[in-house]
Amino acid sequence: MADLTTDFLGIKSPNPFWLASAPPTDKEYNVRRAFEAGWGGVVWKTLGSEGPPVVNVNGPRYGAIYGADRRLLGLNNIELITDRPLEVNLREIKTVKRDYPDRAMIVSLMVPCEEEAWKAILPRVEDTGADGIELNFGCPHGMSERGMGSAVGQVPEYIEMVTRWCKQHSRMPVIVKLTPNITDVRYPARAAKAGGADAVSLINTISSITSVNLDDFSPEPSIDGKGSHGGYCGPAVKPIAMNMVAEIARDPETHGLPISGIGGITTWRDAAEFISLGCGTVQVCTAAMTYGFKVVEEMKSGLSQWMDEKGYARIDDFMGRAVPNVTDWQYLNLNYVTKARIDQDSCIKCGRCYVACEDTSHQAISMSPDRVFEVIDEECVACNLCVNVCPVEDCITMEKMQVGQVDPRTGKTVEPDYANWTMHPNNPSSQAAE
Repeated sequence: MADLTTDFLGIKSPNPFWLASAPPTDKEYNVRRAFEAGWGGVVWKTLGSEGPPVVNVNGPRYGAIYGADRRLLGLNNIELITDRPLEVNLREIKTVKRDYPDRAMIVSLMVPCEEEAWKAILPRVEDTGADGIELNFGCPHGMSERGMGSAVGQVPEYIEMVTRWCKQHSRMPVIVKLTPNITDVRYPARAAKAGGADAVSLINTISSITSVNLDDFSPEPSIDGKGSHGGYCGPAVKPIAMNMVAEIARDPETHGLPISGIGGITTWRDAAEFISLGCGTVQVCTAAMTYGFKVVEEMKSGLSQWMDEKGYARIDDFMGRAVPNVTDWQYLNLNYVTKARIDQDSCIKCGRCYVACEDTSHQAISMSPDRVFEVIDEECVACNLCVNVCPVEDCITMEKMQVGQVDPRTGKTVEPDYANWTMHPNNPSSQAAE
């Protein structure tokens, strides 16, 4: 069996699957159940200072986006950081870490943007025996209006300043949790590194309104007829998260900075993709809230089986393998040519490929009177839309063809599409090449 153990910043855990800072890690009872279920680590739900009490709403806290069969694709939450007393949380963290010394215990923190506030809370967290801290610079609702959360994460100078305070006043590894509610995630990542951060984690939730009640015209979740923007998470945010992870992993200024990946991780495959983009651990929230803590069993067994099949003995063997293959559009090979192919034995004659191509794409699929669908190679630009709308897996595939090759189906020579040649770096006279 593949070895799933991880060593992230010197923090060892039996597998790379950590529970993210969120309702599932709000108390000792939950975290013990998580560890018994097999999670490699947790990031304890964000603690605040002993100032004015945090008061959460007593109405609905979540909004949802559903796919087919009510599959949960995204959650919007308006819950704040922990509303439990700081002393209670610290006591429970110490007890759990004592009883599960082999699991990663990271404590998420959010206090006012003042050095004394950070200086006061850091030694108290350190006394619990926790393995590290995660600075919550990402929460987009409630706390951001108080000058914390994403209000800090959107200002690189603040990120660097607070990170530097934490490194000065604590011996614990510092992970900076980044907000996606920003134009270019590389700048806050660079600031975190400049401040001495040991790692970054991303993404935190995306500021969002998931729906509006069309009877009372209140955003949902609705609290007495009013709604607020919240934080969006779940499978729907995975593409955004992976892009931001990749941008940091391939940025020369942050290259080598350890990353803990967060955002829509639901299966072992999701985890493998994040790890291939440079993540040393992955954090999960919505999947656990949807399916329960035992979902980690499938994640571990699936990742281990895939690693065995591929010949990877350890997580490090494939970590970051995808990063060199992430590039800018201008460097893509315009001599690479594919054409769509329809497997007539698999085709159920629904016509979705034809309608999509005929109405919204390149009119490259023909339909016979008896509903046989075939690709018109001369018109096919390999956009892949037909593959994506087909309800039968592998019924339509993209076949690679060599430039200059004679297509036996049409008798014509395959030529590249030079529609964008003038701006391609392979063209010596292009602006990009200059």
